[in-house]
Amino acid sequence: MPARPSARLLVVDPLGCVLLFHFVFRRGALAGTHWWATPGGRLEEGESFAEAAIRELREETGLVVPSVGAEVARREFHMRTVKGDPIAFDEHYFRIDVRDRVLSRDGWTELEREILAEHRWWSQAELAATAETIHPEGLLDLLRATRNSATV
Repeated sequence: MPARPSARLLVVDPLGCVLLFHFVFRRGALAGTHWWATPGGRLEEGESFAEAAIRELREETGLVVPSVGAEVARREFHMRTVKGDPIAFDEHYFRIDVRDRVLSRDGWTELEREILAEHRWWSQAELAATAETIHPEGLLDLLRATRNSATV
């Protein structure tokens, strides 16, 4: 099974709310499914996880940081891609604390424009109370256990 090493971002505002994107699949192998997840994506050739985190943050939110702190979590799991292919995800998480909640979609790919239906800043109380599917599992505990690694 092919591996997909990825950098994911816990983007947190001054009130402790975390940024999540609503992934909604209308076609392909995942058609009819949806969930909320952190920004992030696969490593490019020769990139470190930290370098991918910086790039993905810029591409998916428009926020720019010169560096990220230490990795705060790692998650490995299997699932299918949009095309239906099985893949082994290896996600490395970094926390970024932001002062501003203004985002840009200018760096989004065509696929991101298709499947990212909306974004939302979730409070810890909202995360605790929701029946929505949130990725990563245990996000609330992860947020409580981390401190800021980089601030924008």
